[in-house]
Amino acid sequence: MTSAAGLAGLVLAAGRGSRLRPLTDTTPKPLLTVGGVTLLDAALARLAPAVDISPGTVSVNAHWLADQIVAHVGDRAFVSVEEPEALGTAGAVGQLRDWLAGRDLLIANGDVWYDGPIDVESFVSGWDGLRARLLVVAEPERADFDGGWKFAGLSLLPWSIARTLEPVPSGLYEVVWSKTEVDLVPTDVTFIDCGTVEDLARARELAGAD
Repeated sequence: MTSAAGLAGLVLAAGRGSRLRPLTDTTPKPLLTVGGVTLLDAALARLAPAVDISPGTVSVNAHWLADQIVAHVGDRAFVSVEEPEALGTAGAVGQLRDWLAGRDLLIANGDVWYDGPIDVESFVSGWDGLRARLLVVAEPERADFDGGWKFAGLSLLPWSIARTLEPVPSGLYEVVWSKTEVDLVPTDVTFIDCGTVEDLARARELAGAD
């Protein structure tokens, strides 16, 4: 169960996307489109079944070409601009500590695509609220966790852990997931981390004309 303060959402959208150059020289990775929808808008829609989309309940972090992220998000969510450097996935949470104000956090990567719906409501409702919970896919050749599981872009982080994170460059895998017991939730939905030109093209092909 979530903390008494409730649940907030975060879309991670600060990365440089260097492997997607030259596309990301002028466009932030989360504003690239798949199936005619930006990856950022798809991530916000993914959070919507569990968290009201508003500046008080959802944050988007930004660094590379942050002004474009700010303009695109508008008044739909709170934008946490990271300067002078990107803070990574854990540092991003650390910078949002005051904004979180005791709430647990549902985190969606802003650069991923799924070839099918993700049951976010069940992902949240079945959580014990004590451990980080991660959506995973079976990918033994690129596994992040024992058993051949690869992280698939959606996670839950309890306030008890979020409040310990500092606003310094750091990653959730390095400072949380690899050091604590985590709750892995498998999905059969095809998951694509759109981090390379080839993977973005594969997502677009599966989604149809972009």
